[in-house]
Amino acid sequence: MPSEKIGEYEVECSAVELIGAPGWVAHLAIYGHSHNPMHRNNVFPDQRVSLDAVFPTKEEAEAEAHRVALTMLTPNSNGPGEH
Repeated sequence: MPSEKIGEYEVECSAVELIGAPGWVAHLAIYGHSHNPMHRNNVFPDQRVSLDAVFPTKEEAEAEAHRVALTMLTPNSNGPGEH
């Protein structure tokens, strides 16, 4: 999934295929504003989110990462919660 701007943040949602088991897991990275166009300010390093979930397809895992990003970045949300 390509990068997406949500508010002032750049979000990268991805999926990683499990090794030794079927399925995909959701990964998310969030970058903030930087004054240097050659550098991204990493505010949420690339990591697995929704730790208890394994998805049958890459697309479903990416969609879950996107849902988590929206939860984290949407005003008046409860913040990251348990992801």
